[in-house]
Amino acid sequence: MLRSSPGRDSAAPPDGAVQAADPYGEDLHLALYLCYEQHYRGFAGVDPAWEWAPALLGLRAGLERRFLHALRQDTEDRPCAADEAFAGILAEPVDGVGLSHFLRDEGELWQLREYAAQRSLYHLKEADPHLWVVPRLRGRAKAGMVAVEFDEYGGGRAERMHSRLFADLMTDLGLDTTYGRYVDAATAETLASVNLMSVFGLHRALRGALVGHFAAVEVTSSPASHRLAQAMRRAGAGDAAVHFYAEHVEADAVHEQVVRRDVVGGLLADEPWLEADVAFGVAATDLLDTRVGERTLAAWHDGRSSLRTPL
Repeated sequence: MLRSSPGRDSAAPPDGAVQAADPYGEDLHLALYLCYEQHYRGFAGVDPAWEWAPALLGLRAGLERRFLHALRQDTEDRPCAADEAFAGILAEPVDGVGLSHFLRDEGELWQLREYAAQRSLYHLKEADPHLWVVPRLRGRAKAGMVAVEFDEYGGGRAERMHSRLFADLMTDLGLDTTYGRYVDAATAETLASVNLMSVFGLHRALRGALVGHFAAVEVTSSPASHRLAQAMRRAGAGDAAVHFYAEHVEADAVHEQVVRRDVVGGLLADEPWLEADVAFGVAATDLLDTRVGERTLAAWHDGRSSLRTPL
C-alpha cells in the first residue's frame, strides 16, 4: 500500500483482516509500526503525504482499537489508583529475575548485541514519542515533562543526546547504527512495546496513559541501567556501551522524582479524573515489558537467538 501514491482510492487491508489479527502478533504490530513511522522519519520511497492520508489513518485506527482493547482486557485486574500502580513497580524482589538480571549475571556478548539491536527501535529515537504529550499538559506537569526531556536531548548538546549515546553503544558492539536497521529482526513483543509509546503519545485522550507509561519507564530505569552497565563492563563491550547505561543510572534516579512529583502529581492535580488512565499506562507498560523479557529469555535459555533473524 505504501509503495503506491496516496489517494482516495488507496486500497487498505480489509477491516476483517485487522479483526482476525493477533492483537500482540507480528502482522498487527509491524503494520502499526509502519503507520507510526510516517509521523517520525518515514521510509525511503514512501510519499510523505501518507502521513495524513485518510486510508492509512483509518487502517491505523482499526489496528489501535484491536491493540488497546487487548491491553485493557489483560490489565483489568491491575490497580486503578496511581499510588497502588506505582507501588507494584517501586520495590524490586530480593531474588530479581528479568532481562537485566540475566545479562548482568550470565549474559554473553552475543546476547548483549541482540538486546541492543532490539532496543534500537526505541533508543535511536529516544524521548521522541513522549514529546507528543507536552502540548496536552499544563502548569507543573508540562514544566516537569520538559525539564526531563531536556536532559534526554543532551541539555542542548547533540553529542550528549541519549539517542546519540545509544548509537555510540551500538558502535562499540559492532552493530549498524542506521535508524530502523533492525526492524526486520525485532520480535512482535518488541514492536508492541515501541508502538505503545506512539499510541499513547499521538492521542490526546490517552495523555494520562502516556504519563503513566513515562513514569513507569523512569521509575524502573535506574536500577535496570545499573545492572546493564555491569553487564556491558563484564562482557568487555567497550567504554561507550558502559557509559550509556551509567549515564541513565544517575539521570533517571533524578527523573523519577521529577516525574512522580511534578508530571504525575501536576497532571492529577489539574485533571484528577485521569488517575485510572495513569494506572493503565503503568500496567500496560509492565505487561508488555514482561512479554519481551519472557520471549527473549526463553530463547536464550534454549541456546537460540531471540531475534526473528539472527545477527
